[in-house]
Formats: sequence, structure tokens, C-alpha cells
Amino acid sequence: MNKVILDSAHFDSKARQWDENPVFQDRADKIATAIAAAVPLNTSMHALDYGSGSGMLSFPLREMLGHITLKDTSAGMLAVAEEKIAAWGVGNMATRLMDLTAAPMPDERYDLIYSSMTLHHIPDTDAILKVFHDLLTPGGWLCIADLDQEDGSFHGSHVDVHHGFDRAALTTRAVQAGFNGIDFSTVFEIVKETETGARTYPVFLMLARRS
Repeated sequence: MNKVILDSAHFDSKARQWDENPVFQDRADKIATAIAAAVPLNTSMHALDYGSGSGMLSFPLREMLGHITLKDTSAGMLAVAEEKIAAWGVGNMATRLMDLTAAPMPDERYDLIYSSMTLHHIPDTDAILKVFHDLLTPGGWLCIADLDQEDGSFHGSHVDVHHGFDRAALTTRAVQAGFNGIDFSTVFEIVKETETGARTYPVFLMLARRS
């Protein structure tokens, strides 16, 4: 069976309806609350939201941070984010179309990088963790929210993604990328109907710091 890749075109097609899903909004709010509780945010911090989509995770954090760059590979998602930024009169958020797995290393550096439900879409986990490390200032924070390891039923076995992550294995990968102080917590649970009935999929938040 050929694997289906959920690429930028897929998310472009979903962009206009993305914010209408109450589960997505609830998940983003819970993750934002967890980040704010765990990281000493302040208005001098420059943050990167990678795989930002429509900015759902960044909007709840905007008043706690100095500047937020929203990066995504989906132009459709970023267009929605730009409309929201303009409509809400937000002055400290900007979007940028970029694939950090393919583009040259940007010049800018960040005090905080966060990402929600994006890591499992990136084929080379080790490479993107190293990119995140190199984009952070010394002592900077990385916050990744994603699925705990599952059996492939979340997206379906035909979809070409990581089926979540084992926390111990991801810790090892983060340490190898240069991070320390790694900590996990469960911040949300997604309930989905599958062929065998309703299933619960925990979402973790991994905190890590660059030395």
C-alpha cells in the first residue's frame, strides 16, 4: 500500500475550517497554559512557533512574549494567521513560510521555540531537534507537544507519519541534540473513534533547555 503524505497542500485545504474545530482550540489552550506554567515567560523573549498553522497556540501567549514568529510550510494556514493578526490588531506576531528541514539555517535566534502536533510529521526527528537547538539562544527553552507512541490508529497505518513518540527514546534524542533539563507531562487527551471504538490518545509536553 502506498503511504499518504500529509503535506502543505493537505493543510492548505484544511486551513479555512481549522479554527472551527473545538478540539483543536481546546488542545491549543491547554498546551499554552502548560507552557506558561512551566516556562518563565516575559515580554523581552523572542519566540518561534514552528508548524504554527493558523497561530492557534501563539495567540494565547502573545501578551506574555516580546515577539512571536509563526513558521509553517502551509501558505494557506499562514494566510489565516495573517488575517487574524490584522483583525485582532496584534503588533508582535509575524508569519514566515519556511521548511526548516530544507532551508538554510536562518540568522535569527530565539529564546523560546514551541511546536504542537508537528514533530510526528517531520521524517528526521534528530535533524529537526538539532535545528531547534541551534536556533535557540544559550539557556533557551524548547517546548514540544505531540502524541505519545501509538499503534498507528490515530492517523491510520496508510499515512506516512511517526506514530507518536516514546518519551524515553525522545529524551535520548533531545540529549544527543544538545538539550538538558528534559521533562514530560501529559497536557491533553484526544478521543477519536476508530474501527474498534473510541480511543484515547495522550498528548505530552516535552520541556528542554539549550545549555
